[in-house]
Amino acid sequence: MSARTPSDQRKPLRGLLMRSIVPRIVLHLYRAVAHTWRYVTHDEERLNAALRSGRPVVGMFLHARTFNLLYYFSRPIRGRWVLLCSQSRDGDAMAYIEQRLGFSVIRGSSGKGGARALVALIKLQREQPDISAGLSIDGSRGPRGIAQLGGLVLAQKNGGLVLPVAATAGRSWIYPKSWDRIVIPKPFATIHVQIGEAFEVPPDLDQAGLEQLRLRLERATLDLHADVDRRAGFADSEPLRLPLPEGAPSEVPDETD
Repeated sequence: MSARTPSDQRKPLRGLLMRSIVPRIVLHLYRAVAHTWRYVTHDEERLNAALRSGRPVVGMFLHARTFNLLYYFSRPIRGRWVLLCSQSRDGDAMAYIEQRLGFSVIRGSSGKGGARALVALIKLQREQPDISAGLSIDGSRGPRGIAQLGGLVLAQKNGGLVLPVAATAGRSWIYPKSWDRIVIPKPFATIHVQIGEAFEVPPDLDQAGLEQLRLRLERATLDLHADVDRRAGFADSEPLRLPLPEGAPSEVPDETD
């Protein structure tokens, strides 16, 4: 039997830190900072109308703006929400934080468990239509700003409404090493939330039609973010959307009946 290397001995400790200790610290810091934020909502009646419609709602946003929106949608006045979270180690930490903020969480992503997670989301919203789903249009791994099909398929299967949402704060940190250049508002920042126009996904829509709606969702979400960024005075040196790699397909979850 080979001897354990120092690196091998550190792995259990690193895993414990990432699973149990770091998420608790991040949650505490996030709550403390979020309590200082002031939210300004634009076109809030669109959100309220969607939530009152009696139909499942699928809120769609850029992954980079997750921390802008978590506290906003954790407030009881904005209903009950379920979020999709990856099965990675980072996903473990995010799932812990999201659950403690009051969200339901289903694990899975385009890289692992995505189809099963989508099936679970479809089933949950069919059984409890008052639970809204929050998904990033560009998934958990990107490419940044390029819409995937999961949210559209979810709305199509359940007769739901797709609701684009954008959020930004002029005073923010950008973490450039993350694939999405995640944005974190600074303490006492004013966060502007822009609600887009909800739309349906016809049940008989074919693959070509879904692709057209995917492009519509992508354009609408990027336009919302560009508009609210200007309104809030936020600027990034990098674009909201990366070019789609040549020949790369959109994410098409299967086995969702």
